[in-house]
Amino acid sequence: MVTAKDSIAALSSGRLPAGVAVIRVSGPKTRFVIETIAGGTVKDRFTTLRKLKAPDGSLIDQGLVLFFPGPGSFTGEDVAEFHVHGSRAVAAKMLETITGFEGVRHAEPGEFTRRAFLNGKLDLVETEALADLVNAETEAQRRFAVRNAEGAQSALYSSWRRRLIHARAMIEAEIDFADEEDVPGSVSDAVWADVAAMIAEIERHIQGFKAAEIIRDGFEVVILGAPNAGKSSLFNALAKREAAIVTDEPGTTRDLLEVVLDLNGMRVVIVDTAGLRDAAGKVETIGIERARAKAGGADLVLLLEDMIDPQPVGEVPTGVPLLKIGTKADLMGTLKGSYDLVISSKDGSGLSGLLDEIAGRAAAAIGDAGDVLPSRLRHVELLKEAKDFLIAAASGARQELRAEELRLASDRLGRIVGAVDVEDMLDVIFSQFCIGK
Repeated sequence: MVTAKDSIAALSSGRLPAGVAVIRVSGPKTRFVIETIAGGTVKDRFTTLRKLKAPDGSLIDQGLVLFFPGPGSFTGEDVAEFHVHGSRAVAAKMLETITGFEGVRHAEPGEFTRRAFLNGKLDLVETEALADLVNAETEAQRRFAVRNAEGAQSALYSSWRRRLIHARAMIEAEIDFADEEDVPGSVSDAVWADVAAMIAEIERHIQGFKAAEIIRDGFEVVILGAPNAGKSSLFNALAKREAAIVTDEPGTTRDLLEVVLDLNGMRVVIVDTAGLRDAAGKVETIGIERARAKAGGADLVLLLEDMIDPQPVGEVPTGVPLLKIGTKADLMGTLKGSYDLVISSKDGSGLSGLLDEIAGRAAAAIGDAGDVLPSRLRHVELLKEAKDFLIAAASGARQELRAEELRLASDRLGRIVGAVDVEDMLDVIFSQFCIGK
């Protein structure tokens, strides 16, 4: 990583062409850059309309300029923004001019946010939440990211860490100064009771990762059924487009097809699969195996059955929530069989009820929107390590070793928020950001 003595610049707004393009600059050369291009000083934290010129005096555009002196800026450094007309030509010329100054270069992905972290403006959890907010597609994802960006996760992990530091201090004081009058005769009972409570709190928190995964990646619904049971027709009806080929020939769908829906602000992934049957060809058999495997890890399985001509499907996944759906209701006079829901993809009957059922199950899987959840597998792995150290400390025999286990648990919590020993993770974390953020 290039040191922060360089200033960096990037387009920080969306894809061009657009109504407005925002170009951001950060670093020690920022004030010089903005005053040169804007033709004079700019009042701090005020929006100013200026003619923007290259160093040779040629006019680039007319736009708004803002200057945020460090450390009171997003990165903690001097930061400037140029709001110009959003054509590719204007943005390219602005970036060419800005990076033409000595000591100014194009930013790497996530470099603005990385500088904010290194300058103490954000911790790692808040940084990751900011990335989630930038990438949020649904209301549930936005709420989750905003809550974490505001520090809800960080506050929880930091509170656990403070409790551990206090517990360790009490244990070590008891070890080192047991004969001193101002040290309580025994603090062990209170310390280890709190450690036991913390183990239970961390375990409950870890269990919330499944809900966080559903918020981030989506509630996965897999459609199963025999060939011609109406799986692809339902898939297309939910997608509101011809996403899957629909024919009367068995085995038309051989691979997994996915479409993403936004149901009541929640991301829901619908997966179409190959029809389940015996005596299939080699390629179709591979598709059937993939269908069963996908269904085994789903959040919900829709098992479709043609009510006119029901066909066996063999084994279906166990341990996965399942709805039995009767299809082709538009052709039925009398229902055959017992179904949770009855639908027709042709005339749309029953589809709204199905969507309501899926949305309700997705909401139940996510749980209380106010819960603080671990948002990354990295967090879960470190939390599990911290919990294991706490369990070892609680069951240990020698106070010196138990205090060391508390230190190791505190260290793992510190790594989550970036308080200790995280340099090896920074490149991975910030490479996930877009350029300009």
